[in-house]
Amino acid sequence: MSSTAIREELCKYARKTVTNKLVVGPGGNISARHEGKMYLSPSGFALDEVEPEQWVEVDIESGEITDIGLRPSSEVLMHLYAYRVNPNIGAIVHTHPPYCIAFTLVERELPIMFPDQAALVGKTLYVPYVLPTTDKLADAYVEVAGQASSVLLGNHGLVTSGRNLREAYYRTEVVEESAKIYLIAKAIREPKALTKEEFEEIASLESEAYRIQLLQKMK
Repeated sequence: MSSTAIREELCKYARKTVTNKLVVGPGGNISARHEGKMYLSPSGFALDEVEPEQWVEVDIESGEITDIGLRPSSEVLMHLYAYRVNPNIGAIVHTHPPYCIAFTLVERELPIMFPDQAALVGKTLYVPYVLPTTDKLADAYVEVAGQASSVLLGNHGLVTSGRNLREAYYRTEVVEESAKIYLIAKAIREPKALTKEEFEEIASLESEAYRIQLLQKMK
């Protein structure tokens, strides 16, 4: 995939985050890795406003901006550190989904409750509130990013990663849906989570393995 194609794909998933109300205004940031560079949303833009040529190219090793013009997202360090420590991460989606934020205000551990969550996301970790846009937040995220593809940030939002943008983005949707389901169920009684055995049964299904392969290959 060329850098031009990466930029176009970033626009596609950036617009999805706004359409599906996973961010509002100039909130959130997304990026993708390509040939030693990361392409990150520019600071101050609503994600659905970013044009292909406006994604900021940053050298992952040096941290230098390697194209001319816009300032990268203020969360540049969180993306940069994650790519440096985990070569399996190909894309990162950081959003402010309302149910995820609401969940972090009252809970910490999001249980695995239904098949899509088990197959496409697995466990979701939690990081207590850290001041946004700082190296402290970047360090806190990177400390757990290798343990799970989705991380809830207390009083802040959600970060998901994947081998490509499609995988990272759909994990965002599934975690937001999981938080919504949990909060609805919790209003009635304690939600029933899947057991370890039930989770492992889902993970072993051939049909789920095929769906995951498609997420990793397709745009």
